[in-house]
Amino acid sequence: MRIPSLAIAGAFALASSALGSSSAAAEEVMVFPRAEVDAAFLRGAPLFETGTYKIHASRRDGPGLAEVHEVDTDILYVLSGTATFVTGGALVAPEEIAPHEVRGRAIEGGSAREIGPGDVVTVPHGTPHWFQEVPGPFTYYVVKVSDGVDAAAAPAGDPLAVIDLATQQGVARVKGAWRYRDAQIVPAQNRAPDAEGQPTGAPVSTYGIEPAAGWADYDDSQWPVIAPESLAARRGNGRVSFGWYRFALVVPERVGDVPTAGKTLVFETVVDDYAEIWVDGEIERSLDQRGGSVVAGWNAPNRVVVGRDVHPGQRIQIAVFGINGPLSDPPANFVYLRTARLEVHPTATPGPHAVAPREVNVAVRRVDPGIDAIVPANPKLFKLAEGFQFTEGPVWVADGGYLLFSDPNANRIYRYDPAGDGKLSVFRDRSGYEGADIAEYGQPGSNGLALDPEGRLTVAEHGRHRIARLETIAVGAGETDLADRYDGRRLNSPNDLVYRSDGTLFFSDPPFGLPRFFDDPRKELPFSGVYSLNGVGLVLASRDLEGPNGLAFSPDEKFLYVTNWDTQKKVVMRYAVASDGTLADGRVFFDMTGAPGEEALDGMKVDSAGNLYVSGPGGLWVIAPDGRHLGTIRGPRLAANFAWGDEDGRTLYWTARSSLYRMRLGIPGAGRVGVAGARD
Repeated sequence: MRIPSLAIAGAFALASSALGSSSAAAEEVMVFPRAEVDAAFLRGAPLFETGTYKIHASRRDGPGLAEVHEVDTDILYVLSGTATFVTGGALVAPEEIAPHEVRGRAIEGGSAREIGPGDVVTVPHGTPHWFQEVPGPFTYYVVKVSDGVDAAAAPAGDPLAVIDLATQQGVARVKGAWRYRDAQIVPAQNRAPDAEGQPTGAPVSTYGIEPAAGWADYDDSQWPVIAPESLAARRGNGRVSFGWYRFALVVPERVGDVPTAGKTLVFETVVDDYAEIWVDGEIERSLDQRGGSVVAGWNAPNRVVVGRDVHPGQRIQIAVFGINGPLSDPPANFVYLRTARLEVHPTATPGPHAVAPREVNVAVRRVDPGIDAIVPANPKLFKLAEGFQFTEGPVWVADGGYLLFSDPNANRIYRYDPAGDGKLSVFRDRSGYEGADIAEYGQPGSNGLALDPEGRLTVAEHGRHRIARLETIAVGAGETDLADRYDGRRLNSPNDLVYRSDGTLFFSDPPFGLPRFFDDPRKELPFSGVYSLNGVGLVLASRDLEGPNGLAFSPDEKFLYVTNWDTQKKVVMRYAVASDGTLADGRVFFDMTGAPGEEALDGMKVDSAGNLYVSGPGGLWVIAPDGRHLGTIRGPRLAANFAWGDEDGRTLYWTARSSLYRMRLGIPGAGRVGVAGARD
């Protein structure tokens, strides 16, 4: 095979253009002998890779999977053969195989074109693409340019203001305090790798780190407070040595002459020798990441965004894990912080925004062997979007393959499209209220969302005290008032809702959307209810609970489960459901009242095997249909609610405080996920 020089030269010219003038060139000129190049094409292999670009000698003998590279732009130069190449559209059955890398069986929609020798094709990052037909051997160069924007990266450039957190004055300015504790290596149990490299084999002994002090709710109150001027004091015992530094801060109104509202805050530290940084209980990581939340290098600065579009009074928890290194040759010296400071920067993208899916920390407490069929042995949780006030009420829309969810605090419904890097847009403003007294509300907007049997979006609206239906799933669609009063009195603030397959709607109505909750003068009903709505009219199905919240049907629809937001009675109730929409035989199905923590019970979903997924104290509780606690999944932020999504219904989307996450599980959701009338 003759390898024309134009392949590399032309591709590098395109790569240089894509990278821009600030791109770093290779440190030396690379020459690949013809024999090496020919051998690479025979097997389809990389020739060269750096952190910013890669050169692959690619070969195909048939069609492959559809792909999306969330960070890399591909520049293809065809050497031999022909192919039908499809770009755009949406992946069928997308699967995250690695951070920023998505694969699917095929592409729906998109544009097809024939490509052959001499053709150059550029595929921007985030664009679905697929070799649909490859009639014979097909060889081509690919230059992969890592030009995707990393929304999580700390901003460059000079800050507007700086607070030195290694001084008493700086710490006082943010009402903070440094605490420290040594970390220890402790024995732990794991499983050996299976044929696919996953930890499902024989039990093995290994090691872990204690304490697990990165989580936001970790109780460090018994740790000693250390003076900021002592951060440079040597700590630990040297050699293989680790330590935790925790720092809680409150965003001040100003730093010098600079107001903080709407700004981005960056924490920078240099730890002797390595550091990992957790922010508000979360440690993000992505393929090829250097620095930020993970090790930047030996005595190198870690810079991590701790808040975007911040507001005065906002609380932020930082945890720094210090490591003595290098680990393979641990020195006799100790762990300490060389520097620690907080920078104030302008916010480039204020408000909520999607991020290229980034893996974050997740922990699973496996209580019963039944959890193993649900949660993979090596579970992955990915952050998809951030910057919200409070996320709630998600629903998957299969016709289009996207998620809708509420931010009741911001009075909006958002749309998240998962293709490529993910795209976030505002679906509906003033989603729950627009009255003159709106400033009194903490959560005036919509909460729960559901699709009716005709595919119309049904919305629980806090401020309007009603259940409404959009006649089409479109921005600016007309709406119909389904229910706003019971027995002549206004509903409290409808919260969650679920459709039965026959079209009967059930919804919960606690007063949590009212400014003063139970004591609000707008509250006209003396109780909190669960209602059903069908051709018979509005039926009060239950008034057993102070704070009825999440709703879900068993797969056969014989039972309705209801969670209770009441710190004195953290229970899941189960009711027998009659055909006329009434409920009977209400009994406590599961009681979490003894679980530690201030949180009660929030949203809930059910899978096709009848297992319940409940937002409860400390995480997502998985409960078997016979009432056994199978396990608890803990993410960086407590989820308020969930939705089953993606084509196979095995992705659970989490609306969790200021962020949106997703997690792949082993059992799909109950019903037909995301279609009209589905119970998601």
